[in-house]
Amino acid sequence: MVLVKRLLGVIFILLAPTAIIFMFMQAFEKIGLAAEGVARTNTALQWGIILFIFIPISAGLVVFGLYSLKGEYDTLPEKSEDI
Repeated sequence: MVLVKRLLGVIFILLAPTAIIFMFMQAFEKIGLAAEGVARTNTALQWGIILFIFIPISAGLVVFGLYSLKGEYDTLPEKSEDI
């Protein structure tokens, strides 16, 4: 189980920046395809909000991956008293 946690940590560390790069590429593509004027402004606003929300989530994935690689999740408490 420890090996699975470590592998998931590596996957999350690699997945987070990859997802951010992919989302920025999609944002630039979709904004570029939008019609001029209000449609382009609305599309840019929507993608700005999406990226604003998703970047901290990706940072959390990286932090989880780093903790997993350090071994912070190797032994988890069984009861509240163990904390």
